[in-house]
Amino acid sequence: MRLITLCENTAAKPGFMAEWGLSILLQADNLNVLFDTGGSFAVVRNADKFGVDLSVVDKIVLSHGHADHTGGLREVLRRTGEREVIAHPAIWEAKYTKRPYEEKEAYIGVPFAREELESLGASFKLSKEPVQISDNIMTTGEIAMTTDYETIEPNLLVKEGDVLKPDPLADDLALVVKTEQGLVIILGCGHRGIINTIRHAQRLTGEERVYTVVGGTHLAPASEERIDKTVAELKRIGVHRIGVSHCTGFRASVRLAQTFGDKFFLNNAGSEFTLP
Repeated sequence: MRLITLCENTAAKPGFMAEWGLSILLQADNLNVLFDTGGSFAVVRNADKFGVDLSVVDKIVLSHGHADHTGGLREVLRRTGEREVIAHPAIWEAKYTKRPYEEKEAYIGVPFAREELESLGASFKLSKEPVQISDNIMTTGEIAMTTDYETIEPNLLVKEGDVLKPDPLADDLALVVKTEQGLVIILGCGHRGIINTIRHAQRLTGEERVYTVVGGTHLAPASEERIDKTVAELKRIGVHRIGVSHCTGFRASVRLAQTFGDKFFLNNAGSEFTLP
């Protein structure tokens, strides 16, 4: 199994492009699964740098409907041609945010019309339930929120008619791979909580061992209490490796690095992870 990070906020190596967003290519079970597409064109540029031919991508999975995870989809489809795109139906909701430094709310949803993407070859498979991609690869589907400390940020909104309401981010999902060493869980943003996501994956697969968690953990805006509880639970679960990206933030990254030592790694654009 191989993970190649094609887009992330920071570049891990010279020559790679940094872009706010995330895209990870999973190679396993004789499949190439592209998880998210970054914010614009970094994914195709970095794929060229890696020597990755995006035409070999078999499936595209979208973690949720925010632009920094879907904005590269048009450029990716121009490389892949017709491909199935797996996501939750709520990716097409009108998503907004109200940032403290902006006077008005900003649209942060999918930046393309569905019809345009379909004209480029996208065949959307929208499901609230887990989707089995291969014997060992599946999406989580809609993630149950069971912890009392993992909550959705109040500034993330969805427009219904002319009314802005809190967005429950029901479309937030992850990719799960069953391996001989345990689960590998790939997060987009982890809006519904990294612990909720891990627990959900354990229930779905019946596998308690978690070998690696990689991707965005959305701990950048988290309180110290939430970070404390998250780190303690990751230790209790016995996560063997953790690689953080995108929306994890400096404070949480430092805490995780201090706690996990050489089991911790920064997962940036140009990073590559291979599981024997």
